Amino acid sequence: MIFKEKLPYYQIPEPALEYTAGTSVSRMVDGLGFRYYWATENLSVADLGFKPNSEARTTEETIDHIYHLSIRILNATLIKVNGDIEPSMTFTEKRKKTLENFLQASTILRESKDVSQFKILFPNKELSFWCVINGPIADAIWHVGQIVSFRRSSGNPFPSGVSVLTGKKQN
Repeated sequence: MIFKEKLPYYQIPEPALEYTAGTSVSRMVDGLGFRYYWATENLSVADLGFKPNSEARTTEETIDHIYHLSIRILNATLIKVNGDIEPSMTFTEKRKKTLENFLQASTILRESKDVSQFKILFPNKELSFWCVINGPIADAIWHVGQIVSFRRSSGNPFPSGVSVLTGKKQN
């Protein structure tokens, strides 16, 4: 029997009991994590190499971009300056690390009493938390949709029974 490691976001976590800025953005990240989990579940080598035209990124290049966005989101919640990105990893490693980054950022946001403390930090630039929302979070959601479209185009549709409304997979 092969043991498959359980990754975050197989289903969306239970929601917070109260609505705050932190719990609201945390839930956005949770929704992103759930969508990413299922958009990237059981992708084949052919799926990863697919691109709709010569101008577009491949699915795997899009996954790389989402991984980098997950680092930006996490670094904002850690109040950490963005720098070099980790060396290349396998698809499986990137997928796991991306999901873990989303979960860690979501946890920090959920527990936060003041999201204004979180910023996108670069060595010579600082951007407010508003930019975290309309920047890497929104961009990652956008690109997850591209992965779903790409996998459909490469003959591997989005897994059946996954409800993005309820955040659960019906078996």
